[in-house]
Amino acid sequence: MIVGSRVRPWPEPLAPAWWGLRALRREVFGFRFDYPIETVVGAGPRESLRYYVYSDRLFFDAMELDERGIPMHRSRTFRLFHNPAYVSWYGLVNLERSLRGLDPGGARAFLDQAAWLEANVVRRPDGGVVWPYTVSFQEGRCVLAAPWICAMAQGLAMSTLVRAHRLMKRGRLLDLARAATRVFEIDVKAGGVRTTEGRGALYEEYPGYPLPRVLDGFLFSLLGLHDVAVETGDPAAERLFSEGIEGLTDALTSWDYRGKWSWYGTHGYLCPPHYNTLNAALLASLARVSGEPALAHRARAWDPPRRRSLDRVEVFVAFVVTKNLSRLRHLTWRQRTHGVGVEERERGAHIPLDATLGPGV
Repeated sequence: MIVGSRVRPWPEPLAPAWWGLRALRREVFGFRFDYPIETVVGAGPRESLRYYVYSDRLFFDAMELDERGIPMHRSRTFRLFHNPAYVSWYGLVNLERSLRGLDPGGARAFLDQAAWLEANVVRRPDGGVVWPYTVSFQEGRCVLAAPWICAMAQGLAMSTLVRAHRLMKRGRLLDLARAATRVFEIDVKAGGVRTTEGRGALYEEYPGYPLPRVLDGFLFSLLGLHDVAVETGDPAAERLFSEGIEGLTDALTSWDYRGKWSWYGTHGYLCPPHYNTLNAALLASLARVSGEPALAHRARAWDPPRRRSLDRVEVFVAFVVTKNLSRLRHLTWRQRTHGVGVEERERGAHIPLDATLGPGV
């Protein structure tokens, strides 16, 4: 498992060219149908320490470890910062590596990430707890001004804290995981991560308008809710999970490309291979714990190794074309480093969260 890259972006004014060449290499020459993500069958039961999916590559090229061994997120459009979703993911992967006998220090690294979550949690006046993003962010046409919250980060943090509780038997960790479910009760317009469309509920990775509706963040959040429900027996967590499964099942076709691949939310382009493979693996895990056959069917349909040669050519061409058309629509090369500017935030439809953030727990 390699975290980050030794290659650094070129200095300004050449940095945009460096990032552009990096994207070309990854999206065209690095496009592959066998991205290394796997489902973990042993995950789910109350006594299990395993997480539902495992990859020793996913997200790691966007991370750098700080002096304490906590991952920081590097991107073209914002400064280095601690992304709470990446902190949790790094911890869960290290725990799985420990369980597989691949890394004797994996359990310690996992507990370090859980300690970071405990130390950096923020309690809201409504009793919920969150791990806010401290940089402003633009996802398509949706602009999120710091601080903002994220269903994916909440879900991964809940899964991490539940497993840390199983290891350490500390009730406070479970209390935090339970309190983290509170934002799933609250509509995006009121400072939560919940939206409704048809039956059930959808939980938003990017809770702002226009809704990006990125699927993997929704799926991670559902697994976090499931972990809390299994560990605590909390009826509220069980209800939130069931409502999310119902909403997912109803809306699933909106992410489907011709029964062969998945769309990257409402951005108008197909998922790159790692996100499509991740979507299929997360859906397979949710199908197993929920018993919902529609999720299993879609997971099989999106599974990249099942693609015939002509289907692979179609998916690759469709991805390259739709991805670059999206860049043209959103003028992504003009997005500035260190987040978005004040004038862009004023044009966006972000729901400010400043009033809901309280002191740390």
